[in-house]
Amino acid sequence: MSRIIWDIPEETLLAMKVSPEKASAELRLLAAMKLFELGRLSSGAAAHLAGIPRVVFLTRLADYGVSTFNLTEEQLEQETHLA
Repeated sequence: MSRIIWDIPEETLLAMKVSPEKASAELRLLAAMKLFELGRLSSGAAAHLAGIPRVVFLTRLADYGVSTFNLTEEQLEQETHLA
């Protein structure tokens, strides 16, 4: 596993009102959600990045206003034909 080190100013942690550990977990989740929203990671890969089960990840998407389904109109039409 690769490690990325990110220096976060103390003022940011104070503004967020969280410990460094909580900030780390939240930033991982937010990065995973954005990568999922952009279509760069599947929900399973994003959940793995966030360090949480896929079902929990999918549930948390709604908390942040991220759509669970990111299908284009063409993909949705293909899925409809398969059903």
